[in-house]
Amino acid sequence: MDEKETKLFSQRSMKTILPTLKERNRYLVYKVDKTLKFDEVKEIINKNTLRFLGEFELAKANMMILNEYKKNKGIIKVNNLYTDKIRSSLILIKEPVFETIGISGTLKKARLKFLKEEG
Repeated sequence: MDEKETKLFSQRSMKTILPTLKERNRYLVYKVDKTLKFDEVKEIINKNTLRFLGEFELAKANMMILNEYKKNKGIIKVNNLYTDKIRSSLILIKEPVFETIGISGTLKKARLKFLKEEG
């Protein structure tokens, strides 16, 4: 590349996505009735949501199980249009029993409201 091409290439930048086109996330806080390791909980959630929603819907839900797992409570990041479906798939898990504590629009509020230390 010569100097002119380098200058032209460096001036171009990626356009940002408009706020109306961005995916909105929700943070679903759950509680497990048994004491399990995080890897076991993650495997149970992934297996059951895949069975309930299917691969295509699960991909559209953009579900991510965050590593925030303490005292049998954890957080799942999910697309806002699929929060009800993910909640339904958690309810359908028979053993161990999963309970949805709450849903928040930001991770910080989810931690403050639902994962705070009790007592």
